[in-house]
Amino acid sequence: MKAIIFGSGGQDGFYMKRLLRRENVEVIGVSRSADIVGDVADRSFVEQMIAAERPEYIFHFAACSTTGHEAVFENHDAIATGTINILEAAYRHCPESKVFLSGSAMQFENNGTPIDEQTPFAPLSPYAVSRIASVYAGRYYRSLSMKIYVGYLFNHDSPRRSPRHVNKLIADAAREGKQIEIGDISVKKEFNFAGDIMEAVWLLVNQNVVFEAVIGSGQAHKIEEWLELCFGLAGKDWREYVSETPNFTSEYRTLISDPALITALGWRPKVDIGGLARIMMER
Repeated sequence: MKAIIFGSGGQDGFYMKRLLRRENVEVIGVSRSADIVGDVADRSFVEQMIAAERPEYIFHFAACSTTGHEAVFENHDAIATGTINILEAAYRHCPESKVFLSGSAMQFENNGTPIDEQTPFAPLSPYAVSRIASVYAGRYYRSLSMKIYVGYLFNHDSPRRSPRHVNKLIADAAREGKQIEIGDISVKKEFNFAGDIMEAVWLLVNQNVVFEAVIGSGQAHKIEEWLELCFGLAGKDWREYVSETPNFTSEYRTLISDPALITALGWRPKVDIGGLARIMMER
């Protein structure tokens, strides 16, 4: 059994590679910086890879790590164009393959209540627009009798995160005793472990009836709690190291999932916020 992972150099690709190898699946990793070097936005490259390997599974995790407007073209290329390239190549060369597309909590309307699979999409950022386009492409190819899966991934972290992500920034500052400036610490979101989230993805792609699922713990915590946990593990008072960015406006007040569907399939996260803090503080 064989799988191609586009975006294998990132956090999700790393944990999916590790999981698949435990499952005795041959893994072919593709990224812009590791494994087989290639660009998912390059149609010819993607088609050649898929035509040559004809994998049973294809995972699309490639994306720019910045979600702001400045990354509008990078995210469109990686997410939206990359999705079309993968789906069309699979349709032509291995239509029985199972294809997974990453979705995001950030592509939904968010009024602070738990988000599920029926929550409407909201194109409020270029990143969300690319994610929404990817899902609609997946649904079209599913109408052609292909097995296309979408996991809407809520916040998940690990030591593989870039320091530009606030949870990694905080954990690094706590461990190293560095001064940092961050935004609104009263914002509430989920604190999931990337390894757990990839277990849910693997469960999803091995279904034959369910093809889209929100993936998260359904447990939201304030960023302030994360500060207390990380700095507490380091024996430090976070108030001595952290200042809040003046006039900062968060994209949301609360971002939380309703994971009833994926949990009904048998998945539960193993790592809670405290366990994630311990993992992130180790290195």
